Amino acid sequence: MANLDGYSNYDGVGLAKLVEKGEVTPSELLEDALSGIEAVNEKLNGVTARIDDMARAEASSDLPRGPFTGVPFVLKELGIQAKGTPSRAGSKLGASVVASEDSELMKRFRNSGLVTAAMCATPEFGYNPTTESKFYSPTHNPWDLSRTPGGSSGGSAAMVAAGVVPMGHANDGGGSIRIPASCCGLVGLKPTRQRVPTGPGFGDWLNGYAIELIVSRSVRDTATMLDAVQGPDIGPPNIIMAPEKPYIQQCADKPKKLRIGWTGKPINGANVHPHVLDGLKKTVSSLESLGHEMVEESFDIDWQFYFEQLIVIWTSYVAWGIEGLANKVGTSPSLENLERVTWEIYKHGKSLSAFELQTALANFNLISRQTGAMFERFDLLLTPTISQPPLKLGTLDQDAAGIDAREWSRQVFDWIPFTPLFNTTGQPAISLPLHWSPDGLPIGMQFAAKLNDEATLINLAAQLEEAVPWKDRKPQIWYET
Repeated sequence: MANLDGYSNYDGVGLAKLVEKGEVTPSELLEDALSGIEAVNEKLNGVTARIDDMARAEASSDLPRGPFTGVPFVLKELGIQAKGTPSRAGSKLGASVVASEDSELMKRFRNSGLVTAAMCATPEFGYNPTTESKFYSPTHNPWDLSRTPGGSSGGSAAMVAAGVVPMGHANDGGGSIRIPASCCGLVGLKPTRQRVPTGPGFGDWLNGYAIELIVSRSVRDTATMLDAVQGPDIGPPNIIMAPEKPYIQQCADKPKKLRIGWTGKPINGANVHPHVLDGLKKTVSSLESLGHEMVEESFDIDWQFYFEQLIVIWTSYVAWGIEGLANKVGTSPSLENLERVTWEIYKHGKSLSAFELQTALANFNLISRQTGAMFERFDLLLTPTISQPPLKLGTLDQDAAGIDAREWSRQVFDWIPFTPLFNTTGQPAISLPLHWSPDGLPIGMQFAAKLNDEATLINLAAQLEEAVPWKDRKPQIWYET
C-alpha cells in the first residue's frame, strides 16, 4: 500500500526534501517502490531479483546524510557490484554469482543516502542495445509493451519510466545509458571517461570506453547524482579535471548563447526514421528560438574503418569477461550457458591477437583526434540519439542461430549509429526526451560536448527541460499512488 500520495510524480531530489522535512520516512518511500514493483513488473519484467529484506534493513538503518537520503533506487546487474546482491550479467553462465563487496561507485551511491530496492535486467554481457536476455526473458517498454526499453540498461530505464523509482543505475559502453533514455523518455548522461570511478575491479572498463551513472526523469537528479559520485577513487589509471563548481548549479545558471552543430546523417549511412528526423528538426527550431546558433554539420569518419576497430575492441573485451566469469564459477563457456550470438562473439574475441587489439586501440586514437577537431568549431553537437523509434521486441535476437560476431555487430550499430563514437572519444553526451512520435513513442535527442564539459550539457538540458517540458508525459504503464 502506498505511503505518499503522488510518490511517482516526485524526482529524487524532491523525495529527499520530504525525508529531510520529516514528512515521510525512508521506509515508507521504500514500501512505495516495492508496491510499484508489484504493480508493474509482471508486465515490464524490468526487475530480475527482489532483495526486499536487505532493502528494508537498509531503509530502517541510520542512513548517511546526502542529497538523496531515503530515496529508493535500482541497480543494473552488470558492472557495478553491491555486496550480497546477484551479479549475473544477464547470463546463465553467471547464475550463481553474488557480489562479495561494494565497488567504489556503490559506496558513493550509499553515501548519497540511496536505498537499493531491487536488481534490474541487462542483455547478456551488455552486448545488445535492447534488453532481451534468454536468462531473464524480455524486458518491455512501459510506453508500448510490444517494444524494447532499449539496452543495455533497459531494466533500470523501464522501472524509472514507469514511476517505480525516480532514477536507476545505468552504464554505457556504446550508448547503454543514452539508448534506453531515448526509448523510455528519460534523461541519460554519459559523463566524460573516468569522471565516475569503476574501481576497484575495473580501471579502464571496456578499455576505457564504458562509464557508469544513471537514468532519471529530471535534469536536476542527473546533475545532483553526478556531483555525488564524480571524482577519482584510489589508484585510478587517469585523473581528469574536476568541475569548476557543482553541476547542480548549472541547472540554475543563466544559459549562454551556444554555437551548436547538428546532423541527422549517421556515420554508417544507416536509414534514419522520418519521425526521428522530424524530432531533430523541431529540436533545431527550439534551440534557435532560445537564441542558440545552429549550424548543419556532417561527420567525416570512415565508417568501415571505424567498424573494424569496434568489432575487435568489443568482441575481445566481451570474450575476456566471459572467460573471467567462467573461471570464477568453475566451468567453461559453451552453448549450454551462453546465447548463440554471445557464443559467436566469444569465439571471435578469443581468436584475435594482441597485435590486432593494439592496432584497434591506436586507430581509435586517430578517430578521437579527428572527432575532436569538430569541436573546435562548436560548443556542442546535436544528433538523434538512435536512428529509429524503440524497436519491436525480437528484432535483435542475441540467441538467433546463424549470426556471427560481424553480422551481429552490423545489426546493432545500424540501430545505434550516433552513440558509440562518444565512447570512443571519451566525450560526455546526453540524451534528452525532446520528441514523441505520432503514435506516442519517445524519441531522444543527443548532445555531445568537449571532454570535461558536462557543465554545458547540463546547463542546456535544464534550459530545454523548461522550454520543452517532458515531466507531465506518462507512459501506458505508470505506477499510480
